[in-house]
Amino acid sequence: MSPGKKTINIFFICNIVLIIFIGISCKKDMNNSTNPKVVIAHRGASGYLPEHTMEAKVMAYAMHPDYIEQDLVLSKDDIPIVIHDIYLDDVTNVATIFPERKREDDRYYVIDFTFAELQQLKVTERFKPSTGKQFYPNRFPKNKGNFRLHSLSQEIELIQGLNYSTGKSIGIYPEIKNPDFHHKNGKDIAKITLDILSSYGYKTKEDNCILQCFDSKELERIRKEVKSELFLVQLIEFPEEAKQLKHFASYANGIGPWYKQILDKKENGKWLFTNLVKEAHELDLVVHPYTFRYDQLEEFSSFDDMMNVLFFEANIDGGFTDFPDKMVDFLRK
Repeated sequence: MSPGKKTINIFFICNIVLIIFIGISCKKDMNNSTNPKVVIAHRGASGYLPEHTMEAKVMAYAMHPDYIEQDLVLSKDDIPIVIHDIYLDDVTNVATIFPERKREDDRYYVIDFTFAELQQLKVTERFKPSTGKQFYPNRFPKNKGNFRLHSLSQEIELIQGLNYSTGKSIGIYPEIKNPDFHHKNGKDIAKITLDILSSYGYKTKEDNCILQCFDSKELERIRKEVKSELFLVQLIEFPEEAKQLKHFASYANGIGPWYKQILDKKENGKWLFTNLVKEAHELDLVVHPYTFRYDQLEEFSSFDDMMNVLFFEANIDGGFTDFPDKMVDFLRK
């Protein structure tokens, strides 16, 4: 199949998905300005379609979130690719197409492939390379469909185009993945990403773009050295990082903790919380925890219970979810 036909096929699928879900959800519009709690489509509508595919992003768009997330890793030719991490072998068929291109650790790295080579790969539902087993067994069947990798520019043009044609204003929420790894490979992923964002009109806190990163040194560099004026969110992986909130507030506008860092314990059937949200709000930091999953509830009796506890009892400002339609519907009630 020629490259042109591949593009037509992808966008034909995207259009069908968009028409179906706009038909379902347009009964009541959800603009950013109508809802103070922010819904972030985590890797798109990743609970329904393979993560970070164009199809997952179109489906997410039709569910009316406030933002759609893009994880970013650089290709060999310095193009930001929308993919969850620096590896290819847990979401693509790279081991079949390029078996000789793995590194000594038996992993395949995005940074070792050009954009043209990456577009030859098929994307599938996330699986464990060691066993081949699908990570979420009840999601989209592994190795089905014809999903492909794409660039940050391609996704921005899709979202901005849909904003133009629908009259909505859905934002983007890119994450710079593993900047230290990129630096060690001679690449400045932050600078490259910021240049692209700027070229598409994302330059200030008012431009409907939130930039996030787990690496606090890199995010501080983005604010203080690179002089970015974007809305910045410091992602938090470990509980001890919560002690650095005051420092985070010197360069960031918000934090993105794992939601379990907000939960303390249950007492007489009611959740008690850590001081994370309260202390963040005192420093004027918004709190956008990750990740709300309908098929991974653990401590909660239902998805609505999970969201009620975090959004309204713990008073978070927004959340990342693989199921944006369910979060939007909950917040509409």
